[in-house]
Amino acid sequence: MSSTEARRRLSALGLEPVAVDALVAHFEDAERRGKVGHGFSRIAWLESVEFDPAARPLLVESGEGFERWDGDGALGYLVLEEIVRATLVDPPERARVVAACRCFPTGVLGYWVRRLAEGGLVAVLTATSPRRLAHPDGGPGLTGTNPLAIAIPSNEGAPIVTDVSMGAVTHGAVLAGVAQPEELVPFGGEQAHKAFALAAGLELLVSALAGPEHGAVLVVARPDHDPVPAFRELAAGRRLPGDG
Repeated sequence: MSSTEARRRLSALGLEPVAVDALVAHFEDAERRGKVGHGFSRIAWLESVEFDPAARPLLVESGEGFERWDGDGALGYLVLEEIVRATLVDPPERARVVAACRCFPTGVLGYWVRRLAEGGLVAVLTATSPRRLAHPDGGPGLTGTNPLAIAIPSNEGAPIVTDVSMGAVTHGAVLAGVAQPEELVPFGGEQAHKAFALAAGLELLVSALAGPEHGAVLVVARPDHDPVPAFRELAAGRRLPGDG
């Protein structure tokens, strides 16, 4: 799908130009990084669900060290877009925890933390989603795939960005037809209990801070020093997480 076609279809859903721009930028970045399950294929999914294209996220609590946002019916992508923009305009003096309730879908979490790191902030982000991961022993879905993304800025080049879902595949890959639903299990094979433990911990963390509906929790902080150049030197030219 071309960007022009993507813009046309998103506009047809009633989204305003600024929202269309934000979504297309996210989907294009996912496509460039080979995350096709989070790219333009998501537009067909958006066309199949009900949402309020005019909804806007609300900042309902604001302090130096803590913020709470309410998606208030807006797409999770646009909730995180607003949070990232606001954080870059007014970064914390030291550190800040941001809890976003009613925030779904959130897309590629690495996209959001990368932008914060490019603005000079250390960022950690996780988000919950429908309960698709079962216990390694079987049974119903207990947690979302609950990815965890971490970005570390650098004064000497691109940030290091890690973005790991707790599933062996993502739901986006299932939607895109590149993975089967039965493959959506905690990663790790015989060690899958480790991924499940992380998924459970992140599920409860987000629920504790953002409430029972799907949400996201972001931690941002100003770094004290730049560990990235020394780490890249240690890696001796090997590709590191988040490298193009």
